[in-house]
Parts: sequence; structure tokens; C-alpha cells
Amino acid sequence: MLHVSFCVYCISRLRFSDIGGMAEVDKQRVCIKFYVRLGKTGSETFEMLKQAFGDSCMSHSRTFEWFGRFKNGRTLTANDDRSGRPSTATTPSKVEEVWAAVNQERHRTIHDLCAEAGIGYGSCQRILTEQLNMHRIGAKFVLRVLTQDQKDSRVAICLELKETVINDPTLLLNVITGDESIVYAYDPETKLQSSQWKSPASPRPKKKHVCKKAN
Repeated sequence: MLHVSFCVYCISRLRFSDIGGMAEVDKQRVCIKFYVRLGKTGSETFEMLKQAFGDSCMSHSRTFEWFGRFKNGRTLTANDDRSGRPSTATTPSKVEEVWAAVNQERHRTIHDLCAEAGIGYGSCQRILTEQLNMHRIGAKFVLRVLTQDQKDSRVAICLELKETVINDPTLLLNVITGDESIVYAYDPETKLQSSQWKSPASPRPKKKHVCKKAN
């Protein structure tokens, strides 16, 4: 157990260090190669990668794919060279262009980004998932989306009620509870419409939970 904890510590230090500008996915491949040398299984390797890299950890299938390659004698951690014409769609300038477009409006679809950057669907998808390590995720439902002023106001009201109840224990006997219904004159956005691109470091988007009522 101590040995595993030390491995996770070493890899977590690797994650936050600057190793010659090494990309996140390259760091994980180095870690997989390291675990193969230690005689770990594929499952143990994947679990330790999840502990060290969290949400940015590569997928289960991808981990086992590279685990098998290193176990069969592979030494290089970089991708193999591909035959044919060199790709012009995943150049650093195109990656920067896609990143700027996503950063400006995270609700954009891959088709929108393709049209703006002038690249194909597959190339744009690879830039988002492999180069930028982003995933499209739906907004998390919350009861209310409050501003900081609204939060402060609610805290102040609760403290005032608490003090009032302490001074007058019979106050709660006079409280009448109720319910409310909200009628919408429009259709709330769907889950697909509310989804947006998210990087591992950015928080998950939120939207208030609403339901349609009949007039």
C-alpha cells in the first residue's frame, strides 16, 4: 500500500511540473510506461492514473491500449508517424483559433467551430478532445442560480430569524407553510442546448431547475 501511495505521489508531482512543455496526454503515457516497468496490471495502472490526474485522466480503453503497447516492448510515448500528406488542420495556429472560438462561446457545436476555423469535423473533434482535452457536458441542475447579493441577503435573513426565534420560542407556532407554481410563456432550454465545452480546470456549468406548468 505504501508503494502504491508513493507511485501516486510521484505521478502527481509529474502532473504539476513543467517537463519541457510535455502535453498532459504524453505525461500519462510516461506514467503507464513507468507502471509497466513496475509490474503493475492494467487495472492498477488505470486506478492510479485516475488518482493522479483526476478528470483529465485518459479513458479506460485508451489506458489499456497503451499499457499493451508498452508491455509488448514499445519504448516511445509519442504517436506514430502517419503516412500521406502532413495534416494542416491541427497546426498550433488552428488549435489556438479553435480555443479562442470555444472560449468566446462554449455552447458552440463542432459544426459551428468547423465553419469558423475552416477545418473538417474530425480534425476539429481531435483538437478539442486530444489537443485541448475538452469534453462537452450538460449543465448541472440547481434549484436556483443566485447572485452574491442574493446569497448574502438570505444569510442575513436566516440569522435574523434565528435570533428572533431565540428571543420568542413561540414564533414558529404562527408560521404557515405554502407552495408556489410558476407558469412559463416559453419552453425552457433542452439538455443539449444547455451543454457546453468544459476543460478539466473549469467548473461544471449550472442552470436552475425548472418545469413547465399548465395555465
